[in-house]
Amino acid sequence: MSAPAECQLVGRWRIVEADIWGRDYLDLCGPATVAIGADNRGEIAFGAMQADLEIGYSPAMVFFTWAGSDEMNEVSGDGDAELMSDGSIAITFAYHHGDEAILKAIRQTFSTAC
Repeated sequence: MSAPAECQLVGRWRIVEADIWGRDYLDLCGPATVAIGADNRGEIAFGAMQADLEIGYSPAMVFFTWAGSDEMNEVSGDGDAELMSDGSIAITFAYHHGDEAILKAIRQTFSTAC
């Protein structure tokens, strides 16, 4: 199953803030990002955590489970991302039997040199 054509969250997003972690932690190992693919897959990376996402879609929201590593430990959990009125997304990100955070992300734009 692929993303519905009307799903507005497909793309690459830059995580810019979190309710329980500071920006220095978010960008610890590189820019904090989440990629939401149209093929039921995605990726998220912030701090020392990197994970793959399995995604379900609606027009203005996605639901996901995730699995990856954090400081070389296997971790997993679930979450969702919802499109906000200002064009950002609010991500509820929960570790299985652990922390839960609210992350804010903005659509990542790319520019190319002339």
